[in-house]
Amino acid sequence: MRLSKIKISGFKSFVDHTNISFPTNLVGIVGPNGCGKSNTIDAVRWVMGESSAKHLRGSSMTDVIFNGSTSRKPVGQASIELIFDNTDKSAGGQYAIYNEISVRRIMSRDGTSNYFLNGTRCRKKDITDLFLGTGLGPRSYAIIEQGMISRIIEAKPEELRVYIEEAAGISKYKERRRETETRLRNTRENLERLTDLREEVGKQLEKLQRQARAAERYKKLKAEERQIKSELLTIKISRLNKEIEGIDREIASENINLEKSISDQRRSEKNVEQSRIDYSENNEKLNKIQEEFYSVGGEIARIEQTMQHKKNLRGNFESEATSADVSLQSATEQLEDERILLEEAKLKLEEIGPLYEDYKEKEQESAEYLNEVNHKWQEWQNEWDYFNRRSLEPVQRAEAERSKIDQIEKQINQHKQRLERLHTEKQNITDEPLLEEIEILTEEEFVLKEKQYELQHELEGAIQSIDSRRSGNRDLSTELSELKGALQQKSGRLSSLEALQQAAFGKDNKKIKEWLQKNNLDDVERLGQSLSVTRGWEKAVETVLGSNIESLCIDNLEDIIPALESLDKGAVTAFSKQHRPQLSEQTATVATRLSEYINSEWGLDDIVGGVYAVEDITHAIELRAKLAATESIVTRDGIWLGYGWIRVSRSNDSNSGVISRESEIKELRDEIFSQEEITERITNDLAAGREKLTEFESRREELQRSVNDVHRQVSSVNARIGGKKMRLEQIQERKKRIETDIAEAEGIVATSLTELEESRKVLHKNLAESEKIESERESREEVRDQLREEISKVQEAVSSSREQSHNCALELQSVKHIIASKEQAITRFEIRIEELQQKKSELAEKLLELDEEADLPEKLERFLIRRKDVEGRLADAKDVISDIEQRISQSDQLRMEAEKRAQISREKLEGLRIKLQELRVHHNNYISQLQETGNIFEDIERELSIDATEQEWNKLLEETILKIQRLGSINLAAIDEYKEEYERKLYLDKQDQDLNEALESLENAIKKIDRETRTRFKETFDKVNSGIQEMFPRLFGGGHAYLELTGVDLLDTGVSVMARPPGKKISNIQLMSGGEKALTAVALVFSIFQLNPAPFCMLDEVDAPLDEANVGRFGQLVKEMSETVQFIFITHNKATMEISTHLMGVTMHEPGVSRIVSVDVDAAVELTGAI
Repeated sequence: MRLSKIKISGFKSFVDHTNISFPTNLVGIVGPNGCGKSNTIDAVRWVMGESSAKHLRGSSMTDVIFNGSTSRKPVGQASIELIFDNTDKSAGGQYAIYNEISVRRIMSRDGTSNYFLNGTRCRKKDITDLFLGTGLGPRSYAIIEQGMISRIIEAKPEELRVYIEEAAGISKYKERRRETETRLRNTRENLERLTDLREEVGKQLEKLQRQARAAERYKKLKAEERQIKSELLTIKISRLNKEIEGIDREIASENINLEKSISDQRRSEKNVEQSRIDYSENNEKLNKIQEEFYSVGGEIARIEQTMQHKKNLRGNFESEATSADVSLQSATEQLEDERILLEEAKLKLEEIGPLYEDYKEKEQESAEYLNEVNHKWQEWQNEWDYFNRRSLEPVQRAEAERSKIDQIEKQINQHKQRLERLHTEKQNITDEPLLEEIEILTEEEFVLKEKQYELQHELEGAIQSIDSRRSGNRDLSTELSELKGALQQKSGRLSSLEALQQAAFGKDNKKIKEWLQKNNLDDVERLGQSLSVTRGWEKAVETVLGSNIESLCIDNLEDIIPALESLDKGAVTAFSKQHRPQLSEQTATVATRLSEYINSEWGLDDIVGGVYAVEDITHAIELRAKLAATESIVTRDGIWLGYGWIRVSRSNDSNSGVISRESEIKELRDEIFSQEEITERITNDLAAGREKLTEFESRREELQRSVNDVHRQVSSVNARIGGKKMRLEQIQERKKRIETDIAEAEGIVATSLTELEESRKVLHKNLAESEKIESERESREEVRDQLREEISKVQEAVSSSREQSHNCALELQSVKHIIASKEQAITRFEIRIEELQQKKSELAEKLLELDEEADLPEKLERFLIRRKDVEGRLADAKDVISDIEQRISQSDQLRMEAEKRAQISREKLEGLRIKLQELRVHHNNYISQLQETGNIFEDIERELSIDATEQEWNKLLEETILKIQRLGSINLAAIDEYKEEYERKLYLDKQDQDLNEALESLENAIKKIDRETRTRFKETFDKVNSGIQEMFPRLFGGGHAYLELTGVDLLDTGVSVMARPPGKKISNIQLMSGGEKALTAVALVFSIFQLNPAPFCMLDEVDAPLDEANVGRFGQLVKEMSETVQFIFITHNKATMEISTHLMGVTMHEPGVSRIVSVDVDAAVELTGAI
């Protein structure tokens, strides 16, 4: 894939539609400064998606649109189209089928930017994806603009890595990895949410499962609880029966024991009293004998203690005396040995002392001589350092002046170029078109705002109408709902009443119904339907009429007589309109006839003609005596009586209340008819209101769209006005800056020229001084060598003397230490001998004192004989007392035992009585509880196991109650809910499994991408590194360069360039000159191109900082690489122009407007040769 053509229109200085063709692989673009050459490179970068105005040499993205000139107005949009030749199918994917690929971008003044791929509108991402891995892009290594060549070599390691990645073709992998990470992050978030949901559903499922199980176990456990309680009560009652019988036996036995214990107690108390009198008399005798015994024993103990003490002292003294003799002899011998050793050490000290003084003197003499020689060396070193500093000063000053001269020359050239650009820009800047456009847009804004106000006012009116109509519709809807509710209730009531009425009229009798239908009488009105009764007398009329109330109402009875023959089962009554009034003169004056309360056209005279109506039973009884044989009286509440009979009907079946029910049915039908008319009217009104609301809302939406359109237009105009004003301010500000910059640049150029001349003079002076100083260096180096040899010899002599002196000093110090140690030992032994001799004298005196008392054994013998006599008498007295005490103790023990047994019996009896009462109370309570359960003690006792224990049944009951309590509240709907939640859990688990599989798949994809990225990056890095190591010496004519990784992780490590031009040791690439940086960057870029050639390479004045020799090597290299890479370069250098096979000139014949002039160099050469 190669770039074959660029179509430009309205982009920067290319206002007219311009086609730039690139027929060969070496196309040079030439032209004077400021003619728009670099705009061609900006155009390519802009189409490829560059979104930074700074990198397009502008302040905003709309700056790329032609802004007018002195003779032309600004245009409204910029359009660039790149045409690529894809015959080699290097563009992969869906575009491999195209031999030609078109990429176009259009931008308008409002900032709208559109992309097109082969004429189809697309996203910026689609353009980026097309060039991924090809080395092309808005900021790739394939497009090198002015200043970018130095930025490449000075880039940070992580920025330089991007070029290696593009060369490796892993940019598409990184894009895939970012997309995969996004999906991975989303999947993890979904998985976390799903996990939370699954945990919540799991908890709910466990809860419902427990509730369902609890509901199933609840009834079973309650039944078990009731049965266990009954059995436990039976066990307790049986136990209490046995305990009560046992306690009764124990009470009887304990009463006998109590009486026996009281008798024994009285007998023992009498014996104790007599024994105590005998004890008192003999105890006085014992005390006197005992006093005498204690006195004799104390004297004997004192004598024996004195004798034993003296014996112990004598033994100790004799032992200490013997020990002192041995110690004294040993100390005397050791003292003599120490004195001999001391004399030997003193003799040795006298021998070593003079020898140490001789060694010390020799060491001092050698050290003094060494100091003299070192002093000479230091003097020479100071002179040498001064000489070096003096010799370096002119060299450093010369280097500084060279750098200063280069800097000044570069600065002068830069500022001259800057002045040219500033003057050109000053001529091209104008603000008149902007002022005109701002005025036009301001008028347009005023008109739009007036229209916006009118539409907004109309919209507010429409919204008010909608709110009013909605309120009215809500009221109608509420009223309609209430009416429909009431109508539904009444319709239901009517249906119920009609069903009851049907039953009351016998219409549910199948045989009668079939007979009526057969004779076309099923629609004939019934008597109960035709009557009109005064309110309150319905019950009375129903009582009198009875079953006649369901009679047929027929105009002429003769009409149905033939049909009666076909009625084989059931009863039918019919009334006609024939009347026969019958009056009783006896009661007519005191009571009203029932017929007066009935309004009917049918002949009821035979039934109600003789019936009178009164208010209550009392009044009826009073009038009963006046009735004729066929007359009767009925009360308002339906009590009907005659002279000798009475009838009361209080039936609740369907036949009761027929007349009042019929009246209610008629009223309900009238009300339903009226409400249906009202409902229909409101429904029509509501439908009309809704249609009106729809019209209002349509009008509001239409107005809202209009308001939004006008608002967008106002916003657009405002934005355009703001942009124009901002651009106007920028132009005016730029004019001021240009004037300032021109003055500043002219001043800098003048000052720089003066500094340049002065620096050149200083450079020549320093170079002459440096040559003069170098002649002194050899003589000074000879003196240095002689001093070094002398210092070495003296240092050896000093070291030998110092070692001998040090060894002698160590031996002398050792002898002195021995003498001091022996003197201290002799002093210690003398003191020890003196102490031992004094101790022997003291022990001899103490032994003499012990021999003074010798009569103590005789005194001891006399007191021993006396004590033996007293001991005999004391033993006899004690035996007597002991016998008496034994009798007292035995008698008292018997008394206490008897008293204790009596007390135990009393307490036991009391406890037994209390326990018996408690058992009886418990027995009665258990019987009552068992009766409450509905069970009989004897029945349960027969069924209960003989081995059943209360403890076991209590435990069973507690366990059962605990089980019930553990169930907690019972949810009877838990089973169905559990089933639903279980199905939901299965669904969520399946989703979790799917997400985990997707997560694993995404993680594996990332690992695979990382592996491929590392492999491709390392391979590309090694190849590019080899390439730059080969390319660098070719461009520089020597030296070496290489790439270095700044980290260990190949996924994010940075890349640094290490370069050393021939003959230099540069530790930092920043110290390189501009030309050296340019060549290094070219070496890197061309190394990348050798590995992964991009479809084309665009170079913008890359050769500007290069000298003639370097330009030649650069041109030769470009020419060689053009066999595989298409080069499009902008240059001012004639040597670079010579390598091109096609030259393209950019001119600006019309100020501010660029034009293209194309020349085929090969064709021109052939033409020249032909001439």
